[in-house]
Amino acid sequence: MDAPQLISRRQALASGISDSELQRLCRSGQWRRVRAGHYLTAPGPELTPAGRHLILALATCEAMSDDVVASHCSALVVHGLPTWSLPLERVHVTRNRSNGGRIRRQLVLHAALLAPDEITLVNGLRVTTVPRTVIDLARSASFEQAVAIGDSALRQGLTTADELREQVSHRRRRGSVKAARVIDFLDGRSESVGESRSRVVIQQGLLPAPELQARIFTDDEVCVGRVDFLFADLGVIGEFDERVEQHNEFHLPAQLVTAEQKRDDRLRALGWMVVRWTWADLADPAHLIRRLRAAADAAAGVQRTGHWTSTPKV
Repeated sequence: MDAPQLISRRQALASGISDSELQRLCRSGQWRRVRAGHYLTAPGPELTPAGRHLILALATCEAMSDDVVASHCSALVVHGLPTWSLPLERVHVTRNRSNGGRIRRQLVLHAALLAPDEITLVNGLRVTTVPRTVIDLARSASFEQAVAIGDSALRQGLTTADELREQVSHRRRRGSVKAARVIDFLDGRSESVGESRSRVVIQQGLLPAPELQARIFTDDEVCVGRVDFLFADLGVIGEFDERVEQHNEFHLPAQLVTAEQKRDDRLRALGWMVVRWTWADLADPAHLIRRLRAAADAAAGVQRTGHWTSTPKV
């Protein structure tokens, strides 16, 4: 099967396909209408929300004048950054002007000043750079969403904390104080959206900030494993299970479950209390915090052996 291609009405007519033929192709499901005047050929398997948004963004930017720049959630998709819980029904673009923004059914047009070094080209598409994109979302999205985005950008090496701070300090805009708070909290050692969200829950639950990706050793220098969250003063280890997806729990292979159980048993033998949680647990933060506090209470009288080492912050 041919790979899907984005084609405009103008291109279709130039290749000899009439308007009536375009309508027939869409009715039969062979082509898919993306937006007015743009179609996806050979739709194939159902696209992910991010995949659908990318196609819509490409079609929208092609239909607009050359001065528009894909931004906000559309830039996230182009850069391969997470869009957890962000609405993707509308394409976001920015024009380099101080006013004239508007919202349409499939489009949010932002009017904002863009410096030349805040625009880059990705596969022929003008898009805001990763630092500018992260800060735009840190200013406009929720703290939790912005942390998930920023952690991922740091983890992938797409930007640095210094670049993000420069964005905020040298180009102050509405929401800069909020963005600065996000930057101070970011940590590229978070390996997933779920781990980023967990850190936010832990902070809001007033627990001490955990060490991320620490390695636990026995007294004879055998590494038992690397753990997601280490509450060294509390005697608690936290593990977020990314493989159990939100709203889509499935059974893990028995050998994998057994290996994790053995690892947890070895950690407990060293005196650590181990708490595991999944996406579903993040929907009830108060309950998760109670579990962690209960584990800390249970660990209070336990003698721990071995030692741990930290992982440098990204």
